[in-house]
Amino acid sequence: MTTGPLAGIRVLDLSSVVVGPVATAVLAEQGAEVIKLESPEGDLLRKLGGGARRPGMSGKFLNFNRGKRSICLDVKRPAARAALHRIAAGVDVVVTNIRPEAQKRMGVDAAALTALSPRLIHCSITGFGTNGPYAGKPAYDTVIQGVSGVAASFLPSNQGEPRYVPMLISDHVCGLVAAQMIGFALYRREKTGRGEAIEVPMFENMAAFVMMEHLGPVTFRPAVGPVGDQRVMSPEARPIATADGYVCLSANTDAQAHGFFDAIGRPELKTDPRFATVMARTRNTKDYFALRAAALAEKTTAEWLVIFEALDVPAMPYNTIEGLLDDPHLRAVGMISEAEHPSEGAIWAIGAPNSFSGGNAPPAGPSPLLGQDGVAVLREAGLDDDAIDALRRDGALIETAQEETP
Repeated sequence: MTTGPLAGIRVLDLSSVVVGPVATAVLAEQGAEVIKLESPEGDLLRKLGGGARRPGMSGKFLNFNRGKRSICLDVKRPAARAALHRIAAGVDVVVTNIRPEAQKRMGVDAAALTALSPRLIHCSITGFGTNGPYAGKPAYDTVIQGVSGVAASFLPSNQGEPRYVPMLISDHVCGLVAAQMIGFALYRREKTGRGEAIEVPMFENMAAFVMMEHLGPVTFRPAVGPVGDQRVMSPEARPIATADGYVCLSANTDAQAHGFFDAIGRPELKTDPRFATVMARTRNTKDYFALRAAALAEKTTAEWLVIFEALDVPAMPYNTIEGLLDDPHLRAVGMISEAEHPSEGAIWAIGAPNSFSGGNAPPAGPSPLLGQDGVAVLREAGLDDDAIDALRRDGALIETAQEETP
């Protein structure tokens, strides 16, 4: 039995790929029951993200859809749409990243579904919202990174060339925002009894994210300096090479910077007008970072980490992605562990990073095969066996994965 703070909350997940599944994964992690509706083709993420042991069960799909149940309906068929509405009438939250016009065609927009259930919280994640000149345009993470200024933030460090963050940062950020907004709406519903129609536009969220970080001196009118946090955007803002590897270091406060100067045997730099204060180091970021790079090349990573820890200078070793699997801290706190998936066999399981006073949330459970829970979900929505058989005969209910072999 789930015991998280969202235990008893039922969520209908009409989303796919990453942004919506991030939101519903967070809800499942905290105890919500998440019913994932998929088309006959299945969530595109089942096929994306590299190899798999079986068709339709990619590693990325496993990680983004832990603890969810899957029902597969062909919503182009009227009988399937009617069944979908029966399910929606019995849940607390609906999450979708279907474009608004398609939501209306399917009858799953906020107006249609809240008419069935006034207490429903309907969360629509869109690329560009429903107002303004970009409304309704299709969007993926890289599209949003480009238009929101994320890609442009690489210009100073990449010889004037824009670059995407090599992970789906817009999807992750906006998925977390959506989960947060749903939590706010559930709280208000407890006080008012009313549902909510939530809109989470990715462009607006990521543009706000970039502007909060990088407008800086341009916040003032007229501007008092160039756009962008020069420390963050510097070409030297990267892991620093040591004699045998890399160290990730950030010494921002005066105490940290002065400790760093002691660590590298240059205590006189504490009074150097270029480096003595936060403002001085900000004005002389290039020189400050060059100094760091030159100093750290003289010792090994292990040697530097001992010195920095003694002087309370924030520093950690550089990790590869594969290295995370063996990170002693992640192992100790249960963030990575070996597990057995019921259909995929031995896998690495990612734990819940956040906790309440009772501790971390328990594991959310395995990710589902396409359509594996359809009959159970329909019965819970009040359909009897005859009605379910009719959906099968009509081709509206799909119970087995029809997927291409990679």
